[in-house]
Amino acid sequence: MRNPLNVASGYTEVFKKEYGDEDFDPVTTAQDRTEQIIEELLLLARSGQLIDEPATVSLSDLVDRCWSNVETERAHLGVVDTAQIVADPNRLQHLFENRFRNAVEHGGSDVTVRVGRLKDGFYTDDEGPGIPGEDREPVVQDGYTTKREGTGFGLVIVSQIAKVHGWELRVTEGIDGGARFEITGVDFAPSAKADTAA
Repeated sequence: MRNPLNVASGYTEVFKKEYGDEDFDPVTTAQDRTEQIIEELLLLARSGQLIDEPATVSLSDLVDRCWSNVETERAHLGVVDTAQIVADPNRLQHLFENRFRNAVEHGGSDVTVRVGRLKDGFYTDDEGPGIPGEDREPVVQDGYTTKREGTGFGLVIVSQIAKVHGWELRVTEGIDGGARFEITGVDFAPSAKADTAA
């Protein structure tokens, strides 16, 4: 898919120089969206591969790094608890980045997102509009989106990364009525076992 897209992009740049940028804005937008879909499809394919060598990952450090990688505008992040999680670091990073991106897209540029620990896992919670009960299962299925410009892959990637780790994903209502994603069945490093649920 990338080869014909690169050809189309090359011709678009030539025509923009000859005829002006504005006439080709819709074409450029379509090409950018196609590139986004390709990236998400590649990530979706990789996220389902078996995990060979899990590592110990600092939840708070990884969450901070993921937050800085996402366009969060005026959104706020709160890390309620920390833990050392046994996981694939790269895929866990993709899980959080997709979840944060989804929270900002649906909760607004000033949404507050929290990350905390459960007895056997962790959660992300936001103050956005939430997800109606009937949509909580479909929201993590292929192609489900409520936005015209959405690809419907973001939360599927979250779900698939959880599944390949052997974790369970549950979508429910957040503390302030927003969306809460709980991931359980997580292995903690021996010194970071949680005693109580958040």
